[in-house]
Amino acid sequence: MASFALSNREEDALLKETKQEALKKCDDVVKDFAQCSSGRTVSVAWACRDQHRKLQDCLKQYTGPEAMEEKRRAYLKEHRQTT
Repeated sequence: MASFALSNREEDALLKETKQEALKKCDDVVKDFAQCSSGRTVSVAWACRDQHRKLQDCLKQYTGPEAMEEKRRAYLKEHRQTT
């Protein structure tokens, strides 16, 4: 798999944007976890374990290494094609 070099600023912006998009796409799962964890402190670790796992699984499909590599490719194609 080829690696695409972005500046630190571009990489940070892309990661932030990707995380925001992932949270929107996983909104129902985020809400389930938030509802479970509401009013809890330490017990959230075991009481909401299933919701947390589902949240992590959902977010990972949009922010994992393969997804980020695809985002980098798309970014470079869109932003550097004209330079």
